[in-house]
Amino acid sequence: MITLYHVPQSRSMQVLWLLNELDVPFQLVEMPFDGSLRSEEFLTRSPAGRVPALEIEGERMFESGAIVEYLCERFPERGMGQLPGAMDRMAWLVWVHFAETVSAHAAALTVQHVVLGAQGSDATKRIEVARLRQCYAAIEARLSTPVENRDYLLTGGYSAADICVGQAVYMARHFAPLDEFPEVAAWFERITERQSYLDALPGNSRSRMFTQDFYPPPST
Repeated sequence: MITLYHVPQSRSMQVLWLLNELDVPFQLVEMPFDGSLRSEEFLTRSPAGRVPALEIEGERMFESGAIVEYLCERFPERGMGQLPGAMDRMAWLVWVHFAETVSAHAAALTVQHVVLGAQGSDATKRIEVARLRQCYAAIEARLSTPVENRDYLLTGGYSAADICVGQAVYMARHFAPLDEFPEVAAWFERITERQSYLDALPGNSRSRMFTQDFYPPPST
């Protein structure tokens, strides 16, 4: 049995989206975005008090990138990963882990807007939005590469790389729109039409991380 500990809209959404795509049985434990993540019990699953945390056959894992790599290797038949020696292996690793760069800036903005609220730093908000835009530009450049069928981040097609970066962009769009990045916007629309993504959305959950769809940057 696989058990995923998950806060809706957080990094753990990457793993939920992937599990939906892998079509394997799993149990979902939804956690609130509050101090319960630092409870003594949960710290035995994730010592930094963060999601995702995964239990599989008596073993415990944390860190979304590591979990994604493990699950793709554990269930290779779904084609979400790229095993050593595969043509797209290098690019797959780069984009799976680039997702954390995007997520780190989105997380910083989550702290400023959601956790600190009116006490957040306007300067930090501006800096982090600019960094998200740099990330968008990197994705835009990748998707603009003149190769056949560049609908996804890998030449070989849709994979967990799209899931990881896509979920990071899902978070980032709460703070920085995609208006000036047409290839990213088209790619994001394409991957979020999949049922695996729709099933990973928070729905009416009260545990969701964001209380609004967009947090505008401070006025200059």
